Amino acid sequence: MTITSKPPVAAALSPINALSPLDGRYGGKLSQLRPLMSELGYMHRRVQVEVAWFIALSDAGLPEFAPLPAAERTYLQGLVAHFSEGDAQAIKEIEKTTNHDVKAVEYWIKAQFKGHAALEQAAEYVHFACTSEDINNTSHALQLHSSRSEVVLPALDAILTKLREMATAFAAVPMLSRTHGQTATPTTVGKEIANVLVRLAAARERIAGVKLMAKMNGAVGNFNAHLAAYPEVDWEVFSQRVIEKDLGLTFQPYSIQIEPHDYMAELFDAVARADTILIDFARDVWGYISLGYFKQRLKAGEIGSSTMPHKVNPIDFENAEGNLGLANALLRHLSEKLPISRWQRDLTDSTVLRNMGVALGYAVLAYQSLMVGLNKLELNEEALAADLDASWEVLAEPIQTVMRRYNVAGAYEKLKEVTRGKVVRKEDLHALIRSLEIPQADKDRLLQMTPGSYLGMAVGLALRA
Repeated sequence: MTITSKPPVAAALSPINALSPLDGRYGGKLSQLRPLMSELGYMHRRVQVEVAWFIALSDAGLPEFAPLPAAERTYLQGLVAHFSEGDAQAIKEIEKTTNHDVKAVEYWIKAQFKGHAALEQAAEYVHFACTSEDINNTSHALQLHSSRSEVVLPALDAILTKLREMATAFAAVPMLSRTHGQTATPTTVGKEIANVLVRLAAARERIAGVKLMAKMNGAVGNFNAHLAAYPEVDWEVFSQRVIEKDLGLTFQPYSIQIEPHDYMAELFDAVARADTILIDFARDVWGYISLGYFKQRLKAGEIGSSTMPHKVNPIDFENAEGNLGLANALLRHLSEKLPISRWQRDLTDSTVLRNMGVALGYAVLAYQSLMVGLNKLELNEEALAADLDASWEVLAEPIQTVMRRYNVAGAYEKLKEVTRGKVVRKEDLHALIRSLEIPQADKDRLLQMTPGSYLGMAVGLALRA
C-alpha cells in the first residue's frame, strides 16, 4: 500500500515553517543580528541616510533651503532613533504602489512631514540629487558597521578570551603531537591552543581594520545633477562630510553608479579567513575528544545517540564546522561577485547584497556553537599522560640530535634502526644512550628526559600568547 499525503499548509511565517534555518530552528540565537541585517535593518539605515543628507543640505547655505529649527532637527532624528517594524511595514505598503523600495522610503519620510511647516516647505530636498544607490550603498555600509562592531567582533572576542584562558591554564600540560596522524615530538595543550589564539587574533584585527566605504555622488559618480542645480557648491567636500562626519564611514571618491564593493570583498574575505582558522580548530578538538584528551561535561536530559546510550557526541564542534562552511561558501561568493558590475551599473549585486546577513548569520551561529563546545570541555590529563608514556620513540629526535652535535657518525640511521616501526621501550633507549661516546653530562640529561618533559619552549610560548 502506497501512502500519499499533501504537505502541511503553513499559516503565518513562524520558526517551524521558515525556509531558512536561520529564521527557523536557530532563530532565537540570531536575535542580535536580525534587526541589523534584515529588511527592517536595511530600511532603518535608508531612513538614517536620507535624514542625514536632508539635514546636511539645510546647513549647506543653499538660498532656497534655510537651516532647520532645532525642534525639527530633533523630530527628524527621532524618526531614525525610534524607527519601528510598523514604520517598515508602512514603507512596504507604499512600495506596493511605487514598485521601488528607495522611492517608497522617500515618500514615507515626506509623509512624516505633515504638520511640520518648515519640513513641508523643504520636502523636495528629501533625496535631493541622489540616485537610489547613493542611499543603498551607504545603508549597506552602516549595516555592516553595526553588525561588525555589535555582533561579529564581540563573538570572536569571546572565543579569543576563552582560548587565552585555556592556553594559560594548560600551558604546562604535556601532550603528544601527531604529525601525519603519527606520534611526534611532544608539545603542550596550552601551546596548541595558543597557536589558534594567535592566528585568530590576527584574523580578528584584519576584520576590524577594513574601512567601510560609501559614496554619494549621483547616477554615475560625477555629481552631474548636483552641479546642474548648484554649480557653486563643492559637492565632493559636502558629500565627504556627510559620509565621514555624520555617518562615521569612509568616503569613496571614485565610483560608477554603485560603490565598487571592493571593501566588502576585503571584509568578507577577512571573515572567511577567521572562519577557516576555526574550522581547522573545530576539527582538531573533535579529534582530541575522540582520542580521549578531552571529556565533555554532561547536560541533564541530553541524548547523544538514539540507540547508543553511552555516547556523548562532539555535536557543538560538528555544528560549528558545518555552519562555518556554509558561511564561507556565501562569503566567498559575495567577495567574488560584488566587485563586478557591467559598465556603469547592473542589478546583479542587489539580490546578492540582501544575503549578507545570511552569510554573517551562519558565521555567528558557528561562533556560538564553538563557545558552547569549549565551555563543555574538561581536560583528561590521565589520557594525555598515558599516551605519552606509551610513546618513548619520540625521544629518538633529541638523542640523535645530541649525537649529531658530537659528530657521531650515522646518528639518524642508528636511531631509525632502533625505533622505526617498532614498539620502543624506555629500557631500549637508555641502553643506547649509555653506549654513546658523548660527554657524561649529556648522557645524564638524556637519561632524565621523558616524553612528558621533552617540551622545548612550549610552556613559555603558550604563556606568552
